[in-house]
Amino acid sequence: MMEPMTLLDASLLPAILIAVTAGLLSFLSPCVLPIVPPYLAYMGGVSVTQMDEAADARRKVMVAALMFVLGLSTVFLLLGMAFSTLGRALLAWQGWFVPVAGAVVMVFGAHFIGVFRLRFLDQEARLDTTDKGGSALGAYVLGLAFAFGWTPCLGPILGAILSLAASEASISRGTILLAAYAMGLGIPFLLVAAFFPRLKGAMAFMKRHINRIERISGLLLWTVGLMMVTGQFTAFSFWLLEQFPALALVG
Repeated sequence: MMEPMTLLDASLLPAILIAVTAGLLSFLSPCVLPIVPPYLAYMGGVSVTQMDEAADARRKVMVAALMFVLGLSTVFLLLGMAFSTLGRALLAWQGWFVPVAGAVVMVFGAHFIGVFRLRFLDQEARLDTTDKGGSALGAYVLGLAFAFGWTPCLGPILGAILSLAASEASISRGTILLAAYAMGLGIPFLLVAAFFPRLKGAMAFMKRHINRIERISGLLLWTVGLMMVTGQFTAFSFWLLEQFPALALVG
């Protein structure tokens, strides 16, 4: 049963927004964006050229993309439950756990900004599923593999959302945050699958500015971490409620 959202725990509202944004930034990261078209074509059992020109090929890719997103969402939801369960176990130490988690998020942000590089976060642990593409089940398995295999590469952003989930100390709320992250990462895959010919220009533009996108991601993470360390995250939530009273009706 989902816990009701009250005025006192309204910090979930900005956290959801941050999680969705983090998922989108993960999609735009250097280790994901460049491989999206060939990965989608592979899952659909077609070529990138067919995906560009043939409507039937795009329909196959769309089905594969849906299953792929279901696969990666499965992993992220399980991670959300696991880390929020950890947060509940550490509830007695919540007073120092949240600032420590915020400090970790700030380190991730500094990595993305370029203050320093954490080499282990630049590695990819891709899994070989032995699937040749073209089947719905295979796309689902590839979604599972993607979520596990690209976790080191997505580490800075995903780590920040997992820290937020752990700080919630609520299984349902932590799971909601990871669902929001999965949505931010998964919806762009579906949009590319559905509208690939129209989005080629936008994707090329984003690839050219990928370093700037990475720095923006780092700044977002660093700011979120600072708010967690200083205890301003809850204050920000109440500010949102003052500016947008209708948000208090959510849940």
